[in-house]
Amino acid sequence: MAIGGERRLAESGRVSAAAASLRSLLSGGDRRSIARSIQARALVEEDRGRVAELAELARDSDWLVSMRAIDLLEKLAQEHPGWIQPHKSLFIGPLADSDEWEIRLQVVRALPLLDWSPRERKRVIEIVCRDAEHPRKFVRAWALDSLATFACTDRSLMKVVRRGLEAFERPESKALQTRARQIRKRIENDQDKPRRTTRISV
Repeated sequence: MAIGGERRLAESGRVSAAAASLRSLLSGGDRRSIARSIQARALVEEDRGRVAELAELARDSDWLVSMRAIDLLEKLAQEHPGWIQPHKSLFIGPLADSDEWEIRLQVVRALPLLDWSPRERKRVIEIVCRDAEHPRKFVRAWALDSLATFACTDRSLMKVVRRGLEAFERPESKALQTRARQIRKRIENDQDKPRRTTRISV
């Protein structure tokens, strides 16, 4: 978004002056760049109140800003899930259906880190089941990992998880085969640990 567009957005009331400052840290570059996300995260960690501003930026019209904001929210959820809980609707709203796989990746990674009502959980499970078949293997791997986490408290999901693991174990990708083995091992070892935030690396 051009500087003039950012100014108009701020003046419209959709983004506060402080959020515009965070926005400048998350703007620019391309999809491979994190811009100045490290500085933005430091600002939010210094002032928890800015989580709301970060959540606002996750809906930004510039998808790169949105992607970096949702990425930071997911990272914060790993250490401070309570901070992100009030903004959990972000992860089951339109962002979950984004055309950008990087955003879908952050969504499926974040879902098991938050608490969901029975109604919300239905939507959550729909998202991870759908994205366990995403064309991008990174999204598939994390979606299945998240689904396996939910299956620890809902055994009815285990059939879907095992079907996904079988698909990963085909000769298509050695990386997915490795992830399948890791998820199987975790399922076997963590039957009594339904809430797990330690994640596999892709």
